[in-house]
Amino acid sequence: MDFNAYQNALSSQLRGYECPFPEQEFANRLARVRDRMAREDFGALLLTDPSDIFYLTGYSTFEVSVHVALVVTHEELLLQVPSIEMGPAMVTTRVARVVGYRWEGIGEVLEPLVQALNNGIETVGIDAWHGSLRQGVLEGLRAKMPSTRFQNNGGLLKKVRMVKSEAELGFLRESARITAEGLAAAVAAVCPGMTDNAIAAVGTTALLEAGSEFMSMQPIVTTGRRSSVIHCNHRRTVIQEGDPVFLEFGAAWHRYTAPMMQTVVAGGRPSAEMQRVHDGCRRIVDRLLATVRPGVSFDHAAQEAERALAPLADSVFFSGVFGYTVGAQFPPSWVEGSGFIARGGNVEFRPGMVFHLPICLRIPGQWGIGCSETLVVTDQGAETITENPWQLGQAPG
Repeated sequence: MDFNAYQNALSSQLRGYECPFPEQEFANRLARVRDRMAREDFGALLLTDPSDIFYLTGYSTFEVSVHVALVVTHEELLLQVPSIEMGPAMVTTRVARVVGYRWEGIGEVLEPLVQALNNGIETVGIDAWHGSLRQGVLEGLRAKMPSTRFQNNGGLLKKVRMVKSEAELGFLRESARITAEGLAAAVAAVCPGMTDNAIAAVGTTALLEAGSEFMSMQPIVTTGRRSSVIHCNHRRTVIQEGDPVFLEFGAAWHRYTAPMMQTVVAGGRPSAEMQRVHDGCRRIVDRLLATVRPGVSFDHAAQEAERALAPLADSVFFSGVFGYTVGAQFPPSWVEGSGFIARGGNVEFRPGMVFHLPICLRIPGQWGIGCSETLVVTDQGAETITENPWQLGQAPG
């Protein structure tokens, strides 16, 4: 049985069986995308970001290293997948037109795309800044379609995705619930003499047992001096008495992730300086929660957060991003990338936007402390969907 026969067999048995949303949800999303395409004068979109394709079709897989594309015109959709991905394409989507190519036959990719795009379309929108768009595919299409303009779409899909539907918010709340369970289990297990790997293992087990899918990023656990280095992860390091243990988890529920950071001191006795930095994290998050509301710009919120950071700004490293959008994502990251609470952001908050506030303050070479929340923007302001306990010391056993 080749992949075409496999496609036919699955289509008759399991078509769309694991599609995460009803048809109307996808129809509403597609209508918004096509409306923006018309306003920005795109005859078609060539989408390759797995999360964009998921957003419009439900296509979901753990294999995101291969070429997959979705062609969106004003009349139809074409989903292109390699032979090994025909199963997920049949089971997780209801797209009427799905074409495959041999996994080992990359030369078969171009012709179906040319046929879909070569119907009087003058301008094709591409995501030129996303790593999923392969240079060979783009160069091949330009060579075969010299009169067609392939133009960066300016994050067209990301702008649509920034505001979440009620169904999406429900998935994010479920992710937040599971994230909290994983963190609670990991925090309870922290004690001197254990390794950061052992804590990560406890947390991961709790996340999976509570229902998380494969995650966009695996649980992050660092301790002691290593917690002062941004984007380190567990590496068989033994936890010492008095070490802060930094944890950042994000469960995946139908690919939606609501992350949370938490820090706990092994042995439960934080130093005065650790407590001061932890209080600084809380002060920044509280300022953001008080500032974020519809009509306020990302830049204004960042300025307010900077004022809250000011007493610590000269002694700690902070990334400069006080929040980023989250939603449906695939490895290697749960960051949606559609918006950042940072200086220069002239976009305004709208109801339905969801942000993770990754407030981690690091004293280089000593330690780092991070505590965060994921929030949703409502008509009244900001509402947290995570429940950070905001305790640096461990609760009594």
